[in-house]
Amino acid sequence: MRDKPPHHSAEAFFTTVDYMMPSPKGIAFGATIGDLLVSSNRSGVFNAYQLSLDGKTQTPLTTSQTDACYAVSWFPDDDRILFTSDSGGDELHHVFVRDLDGKTRDLTPGKGHKSAFFGWNAKTDGFYVISNERDARYFDLYHYRAHDYGRHCLYENHGMALEAVSPDGRYVAFVDLLSSRKSSLYLIDLQAPEIAPYPISFSDGNVMHSVFDFTRDGKHLIYGSDEHSEFVQAWTYELATGERACFITADWDIVSVSLSDSGNLRAHGINADGATEVELKDLESGWTIHKPELPPGTTERFFFSADETRAAFVHSGDTAGHNIYTMNLADHTSIQLTHAMTGPVKPEDLVESTVIRHATYDQVPIPGILYRPKGASANKRVPALVYVHGGPGGQCRKGYNPLIQHLVNHGYAVLAMNNRGSGGYGKSFHEMDIKAHGEADLKDVIYSRHYLAEQDWINSDRIGIIGGSYGGYLTAAALAFHPDVFRLGINIFGVTNWVRTLSSIPAWWASMRASLFDKMGDPESDEERLRRISPLFHAANIKKPLLVVQGANDPRVLQIESDELVEAVRANGVPVNYVVFPDEGHGFTKTKNRIAASDAYVKFLAEYL
Repeated sequence: MRDKPPHHSAEAFFTTVDYMMPSPKGIAFGATIGDLLVSSNRSGVFNAYQLSLDGKTQTPLTTSQTDACYAVSWFPDDDRILFTSDSGGDELHHVFVRDLDGKTRDLTPGKGHKSAFFGWNAKTDGFYVISNERDARYFDLYHYRAHDYGRHCLYENHGMALEAVSPDGRYVAFVDLLSSRKSSLYLIDLQAPEIAPYPISFSDGNVMHSVFDFTRDGKHLIYGSDEHSEFVQAWTYELATGERACFITADWDIVSVSLSDSGNLRAHGINADGATEVELKDLESGWTIHKPELPPGTTERFFFSADETRAAFVHSGDTAGHNIYTMNLADHTSIQLTHAMTGPVKPEDLVESTVIRHATYDQVPIPGILYRPKGASANKRVPALVYVHGGPGGQCRKGYNPLIQHLVNHGYAVLAMNNRGSGGYGKSFHEMDIKAHGEADLKDVIYSRHYLAEQDWINSDRIGIIGGSYGGYLTAAALAFHPDVFRLGINIFGVTNWVRTLSSIPAWWASMRASLFDKMGDPESDEERLRRISPLFHAANIKKPLLVVQGANDPRVLQIESDELVEAVRANGVPVNYVVFPDEGHGFTKTKNRIAASDAYVKFLAEYL
């Protein structure tokens, strides 16, 4: 182990290659030669690739040099693929097909609308797409013929979130988000004389429901519910009888359920303290399938081959990057097909994180993921950053994070904290910040700073704060409402004016509107409180250096949010650096921009921390 790893540039960290598997509703194993369909940013922009099962060949299937293209599915019977792409990060994704001749076409043409792939029918002669082209607020369900891409609308939606279609195309499952604490399940029978949603969940209290999928025989809906536990369990609903049965339980949230084509094999993901663990089961025999030994980390996006001899998945560790693996289901061995760490950064240059918990102002234990620079000690104390995730309701998780590893490599300790309201720690913890944002959760942020200051290997006088999206908001809020706590702040596309942000949410968020307003407040009836917690209206208090980074095409946090905060803080005579990417949205997808942003963070920290 290196006590003092060499300092690497941002380019070295962000030219490690990211690999992703297709949409969970898609097909990962090709029908003709069995190769995997994956997405990768190895060219600097995400594109779709054909990955051979020995890992030796990666053939580009799309070659975009500007906008990210994400693979969603092979066709079931040939080598065509479906993929999705937006324009400059505007989140108005369209669904595209790449034909056998290599030519691509937009299956959802037009401007101003958003579409998504929604799965294959049981006959595999057609697929489903949802689109809000009829009404920007609602996603309707369309069926496309696989041979000529002709389509027709199966269902016009008027408010709820479409979640899954049964294999025979008869039933559609919906979730109605009634609040941030309660949602209901609905089904529609497309063969009924009068097509109308009917409820299949009846809970008086605050219960959240979600949809995983239908079983392969189409007889059951698999759904998630926290009705009987602090955590999400998987349940089944029998369509013919309405009977319910508990399907999967754990001491953490069940976050995914994947079935083989026959329905005999199951993989389910468990969000275990910030890392996803996958368990495999043969449902026919009832046996648990032995998993291969893998490096410490998190496993996601699990797919079975059509013949059920292989599986494929993504595995990521703090020091290993996101890689694709295959598993032989007969002998339970695995092969790593990709190698994300291709540049000068070596695994021994990186640090393994540690899951910690610390008390906050009311003694609630706050989870966090702590990164300690190599060589840090009581004799060599290091500066530190509190890192706040997005959301609200997100979660800092284990796994390779080039931004954090770049900071740690340059000598900064990072505490990626999970304030109250974060997902993954039970519904009681998740509900603690409802209508208390910028107040109760901000106190948790302050106490994360206190925890860092108590460590004898950290320089307690040099602690800053960094966060993106909702984390960017809490960064700006910390500087505005607790101006003496942190030495500086890095606000990455964070909300600064909740009244404006909640009044200008994208139209396609209509199904989430009630939940978002329940959690944050209605901009009409709660304007006074929202102004009270918005940093823009209290920017005169900010007196510590600030870096703001923003995407010009961000549809969630408009650029004006950052423009106005920068102007207001500069008026205080406070040092403010401002970086705007004209070709990005809410989150940066292009490698060159991610490098530029990370360089800006380290340069800013070197000057002020």
